[in-house]
Order: sequence, then C-alpha cells, then structure tokens
Amino acid sequence: MKIAVLLGGSSPERYVSISSGKGIVKALGDLGHDTIVVDPALGRNQVPESALFSQTVGDRPPVDEFMAAMSPRNYLTTVESQLFDDVDLAFIILHGKWGEDGTIQSLLELRSVKYTGSGVTASAIAMDKVMSKKLFMHHGTPTAEWFDYRKNSVPRPELVKQEARKIGYPNVVKPNDQGSSVAINIVGSESELDRALDEAEEFSEVIMIEKYVTGAEMTVGILGDEPLPVIEIRPHEGFYDYKHKYTKGMTDYLVPAPIDKSFSLKLMEMALKTFSALGCKTFGRVDFRVGTDGIPYCLEVNTIPGMTETSLVPKAAAAAGMSFTEVVDRIVKLSLEGK
Repeated sequence: MKIAVLLGGSSPERYVSISSGKGIVKALGDLGHDTIVVDPALGRNQVPESALFSQTVGDRPPVDEFMAAMSPRNYLTTVESQLFDDVDLAFIILHGKWGEDGTIQSLLELRSVKYTGSGVTASAIAMDKVMSKKLFMHHGTPTAEWFDYRKNSVPRPELVKQEARKIGYPNVVKPNDQGSSVAINIVGSESELDRALDEAEEFSEVIMIEKYVTGAEMTVGILGDEPLPVIEIRPHEGFYDYKHKYTKGMTDYLVPAPIDKSFSLKLMEMALKTFSALGCKTFGRVDFRVGTDGIPYCLEVNTIPGMTETSLVPKAAAAAGMSFTEVVDRIVKLSLEGK
C-alpha cells in the first residue's frame, strides 16, 4: 500500500512533527508499505527525506524568521499536486495549527484521500481549547475554571486582570489553538501577567487564562476504542513545558502511573468518554491534572499526539505490550476501517 506521511508544516511544532514522522516512516517501511514523505508547507518544492530529517527538535520552537517562509498557503498546492495521485492513505503527523485543527483533513477530503486520525469537526473542536472546555462541561467532565478573551477586543490589561483575580493566582496563560505547551506560562502574580499575555498573543487571536490545578499531571493514550495505561508526568523542575517535553532526561514518565487500580480505571474511563464526546477516533491522548482534592481535571484532548522517542502514546503502548511498529500498524488499519 502506498502511504503519504504528512509532516513538518507551518506551525511552531514543525520540528516535533518531523521527529514524529521519522519513526513512522521507518515503521511503515518495516510493515512493507511504500511511503512518500510530504511536507505541505513546502508546496511543489518538496525536498529529500534526508534534508527534512536533519531538522531536529530543540529546546524552543523554531524562530519566527524561519517560519515566515513556511506558508500555509502551500498546503493547497501540495494537496492538489500529483503527489497524491496514487496514494492509498495519508498518515497525518502534523502537529498544531493547519495540521491538527481540521485544515489538512478538509483538503484531503476534497481530494478524496483517506487519512489517519480524527475527522474535520473533531479535529477543529479538540484544537480549540475554549470550545473543548465547553464540551467537557456539557458532558460532565471536570475541568479547571477559566476565562478567555480575543486579542484587541477587550481593554487590556485592566479587564483581563480583574478576571484573573476572580479565578485566583496562580493561573495558566495559554494560546487557544497551539500544542506542545507553546507559549504557555504559569503566572503567580499580577505583575507577571502582562508578559505572559504578550507571548500568548504572538501565537493566537484567542487567549485562555485557566486556574492552575496543584497536583499530579496524568495522561491517557487512546488507540481505537481502548484506553492505554495511565502515565504520570514528573518534570524535574518547573512545569511540563516545550523544553521539558522534548529534551531527554528533563522529565520522568511513570507508566503505569503509581496510583490505585480503581483510580487508574476511572481515569481511563474518563479519557475514553471525553475522547468520544468530542467525536475523536483512531488514536489520541487525553491530559489531566489530578488536584489535591483528588479530582481529575481534564486539560485537553490531543488528536495527533507526538510519536517521537520521548512521546507519551508510544510509552503507554509499550506498557500494554505493544511495539511502536504495532501501534503504527493499528493506526493504519483503524483508519482504513474508518474507526
């Protein structure tokens, strides 16, 4: 079968996507598939695999000057090109905006190309942190208190500071539609808020300010309709930001998480329920903060989680007895079945 691996892209998670794609290409080759590597941000100017895979994940997202040349307009050119003429499946491993938010999925549907992961609507909802939280609440999934605002649409900073006081410090400032903890900051006081808002506004039109939940960070991978073992994430210092996610040795991953079996099953059940409530399918990951009150507060659903050597879904699958290649094979089969 011929599979196009879509990686790279125009989001700040470009290098993470390339790192994820490298392992997937190898696994697909081991499974006997014919693969082509496609970076939709390059349009018709595709480059050899070796050139793409030489780009590695650093401790910060790529700089704006570099990303300016990676136009999302090229996605249209790429998908309509001859690259997809005889492709049986597109394996999407694009992280973040334009890859994980329903954009590339809609273009592939217009081209009648089957693809991995969730559909257009579920992808768009899961990428939108505000909309996701509204659905969490509708379906009874606990989530931390928050408010949001649109850049340049409210008098900043006083109104935002008033709302931040209401939910109380510390709180978390997030761009609404980014992943990999890009531009996320934990704010401990009003004096720190402006700087965090300035950074978040560089990446999104909508900013979320969320009550920080003191406690343990847990995540549950989903494969098909089965939750994988719970992982507890323990960064060595600070919080689980971009640097801690993609730098070896800066975070400990405890899998299975050292929690009671009954609580583990509860988290897995909540994760699958939340994943399904957003309409997601095939594979993904659901993140929680377990507060000191013992309540698991859902942070977000990831529809295209990282598949690098430090990523969480492969770690959870290994704890369940599945190799990385077996996970990739399962994703391909589930996608072809439409599940």
